[in-house]
Amino acid sequence: MLNVLNALILGIVEGITEFLPISSTAHLLIAGKLLHISQNDFSKFFDVFIQLGAILAVVFLYMTFVLKHKQLIGKLLVSFIPTAIVGFLFYETIKGVFFESFNLMSTALFLFGLIFIILEWMIKKKKFSLTKTLKKISYKDAFWIGLMQSLAIVPGVSRAGIIIVSMMSMKFKREDSAIYSFLLAVPTIGAASLLDLYKSRELLSGNMQNVEILIVGFVASLVTAYLTVKWLTSYLRKNSLTPFGIYRVLLAIIVMFV
Repeated sequence: MLNVLNALILGIVEGITEFLPISSTAHLLIAGKLLHISQNDFSKFFDVFIQLGAILAVVFLYMTFVLKHKQLIGKLLVSFIPTAIVGFLFYETIKGVFFESFNLMSTALFLFGLIFIILEWMIKKKKFSLTKTLKKISYKDAFWIGLMQSLAIVPGVSRAGIIIVSMMSMKFKREDSAIYSFLLAVPTIGAASLLDLYKSRELLSGNMQNVEILIVGFVASLVTAYLTVKWLTSYLRKNSLTPFGIYRVLLAIIVMFV
């Protein structure tokens, strides 16, 4: 059952995992299972709604940055378009089949964990280097990033993870790749959350307990996301994605066999 305490826990999980390359959706599904929360219309709505708290954290942290780099706005919109189309066409599939499949989730966690590890190994062996900053991003790059982000409709892929890896494969620095993933989350997750809010608005009518649960989850997500984003940008200045790759592989194995 989804109650205030569970909402607090899930809000913290969302805030920590939304911008780390480890799949927030996968962690919410796992946490929900551990807390014995059944997957119903309201719990799915809750999972989407608390993402708005995480998004607000990015707005607080990066509004000034975007105003100073207005050329990024058009490129972010180009990146958003492919994901918006996929989300619109496959909304029911995303809400139904994908959110019920732990096998699909664990497979995605495992495969993309390996990709992280292999990519960082290639960089360490000087197969290529990360030299590009966000000033170098083109509209073509932006569209490709948007296509890759579309794969994140599958739980376990990680929206942040696939953006960071895609940009690193195009020689963008880790920190810049992470910042772009934060910024792209605003239109992407914001639009998805608002669409879900509209389609599920009847879940709120006349039920103050549901509203209280949503507020607790939202605030917990906002605070923890704010701290996580600040930490990740600092971490990626000097460190690699390898620990995240290893974590994903180990988590996938646990989910598969436990």
